[in-house]
Amino acid sequence: MEYNKNFYQIHSNGDIFQRIQSERGTIGYYDLPYQDTSDIKAYAKTIVQKHIVVIGIGGSSLGVKAIYEFLLPSNKYQKDLVFLETLDPLEINHCLTKFDIFDAHFVVISKSGNTIETISLFKYLRTLVEINSDNCTVISKAKSGLTKFAQDRDIKVFELAENVGGRFSVFSVVGLVPLAMVGVDVDNLLNGCKRVSASFFDQSSYYAPIIRKARFLVENKARFNINVIFSYSSSLEGFNKWYVQLWAESLGKININKTRQALTPIALIGPVDQHSFLQLIIDGVRDKIVTFIKIADLKDNTIIPKSNDKNLGLEYAEGLSFNDLLNKQADATIESVEAQGDIPCDVITISTVDEYNIAKLMFSYQLLVSAIGEFLQINTYNQPGVEKGKAILKESLQN
Repeated sequence: MEYNKNFYQIHSNGDIFQRIQSERGTIGYYDLPYQDTSDIKAYAKTIVQKHIVVIGIGGSSLGVKAIYEFLLPSNKYQKDLVFLETLDPLEINHCLTKFDIFDAHFVVISKSGNTIETISLFKYLRTLVEINSDNCTVISKAKSGLTKFAQDRDIKVFELAENVGGRFSVFSVVGLVPLAMVGVDVDNLLNGCKRVSASFFDQSSYYAPIIRKARFLVENKARFNINVIFSYSSSLEGFNKWYVQLWAESLGKININKTRQALTPIALIGPVDQHSFLQLIIDGVRDKIVTFIKIADLKDNTIIPKSNDKNLGLEYAEGLSFNDLLNKQADATIESVEAQGDIPCDVITISTVDEYNIAKLMFSYQLLVSAIGEFLQINTYNQPGVEKGKAILKESLQN
């Protein structure tokens, strides 16, 4: 008697680790922490325009925006990053009123070179301002039409490797080039990635939390299929949006057993969403896992002042810094969730606001998603559902 099988089963942590080790030979994002940034930094220093305009969508802009918005409140950059990532004409033209397009450097990012949103926006911009080698940089794969366009005009091209997917590209030239132009310390970003990568692959401090969380999420996906991030800082709003794309586009797949997987991401900001979604978490259906993200030091010591008017009340909060109040609100919310006893939750505390720490957080999430994908036995790195919509749009426009 012979017996063969191909059905889904949950592998051991060791098996999953070996599978991720094997992925390093084909999936490009694993190597990004160890790249040489000399050319990127040297080129960035030649950019003289005040406004760095990123023209891209999805993985071509979300990660860059997440890092920039995290760092911006506590840094004074001489240049600013602007993002054009919509086809809404009202938003496009409103955005264009916010900066001087004649003092702008346009970074056009499209791996395929034919992303309809990006190329359409770029074509429109070319009717407003002359695009040339002095005010434009292109990031695309080696043989795309966009790359050919740039090469024909001596516009600088940074090639994006075929094996680096958009939502895993933030630490590639996609993120490093525009961030370096603004003045972000891209080497410190990569140092944060290296810290997590080395620890995980050495099976040191970052290994166990990532692999255990991935396993828990997969083993309990039938009951807890909604994954909530509750970030306690407005500077993490960009990270939240990046997380939603990374999670949804990577994990919403059909596995080898032809079973549809559904790990749904939801991203919240505290304390704002304490006044809405928290009610659903506490008293709603027990189908959610919650991850709280706190920042210990926001690099701002603004204090709640004392008031002589007793009608305002809340004297017990006077003299407290807003940073401390924000974290105390987070702690109170965490305690209220933990007190339920049947809502899985964990807490990530970022020590401070800098490149190193946001990179550690983001690279950890990339590794977590890769581990979950291996547990689920799916292709984490494709997006067939997205491609179907693109194909339908293209056909409809051509007919």
